[in-house]
Amino acid sequence: MGDKDINGAVIKLNGRYPEKGQVTNEVCKELVFVVEGTGRLVVGNDIQEIQQGDLALLLPGDKYYFEGQLTMFMPCSPAWYPGQHKKID
Repeated sequence: MGDKDINGAVIKLNGRYPEKGQVTNEVCKELVFVVEGTGRLVVGNDIQEIQQGDLALLLPGDKYYFEGQLTMFMPCSPAWYPGQHKKID
């Protein structure tokens, strides 16, 4: 979008992301809206079952992973870019 303050993406997940471990973003808030499907979002040791219509908020520094069959819309503020995303084994 070219805007430094906010951007977003539609994500289709079939399985687990990341394949092992967790990821974190030290910079932006990531809002998760489940468009369709079911699965789980694990933030630290907190397991949240998610399904169509659910919202979740990932804060900077949260360590998380997703698993399931999900289509999600994820707006991020400030804008997300790959260099912010770090994998944690």
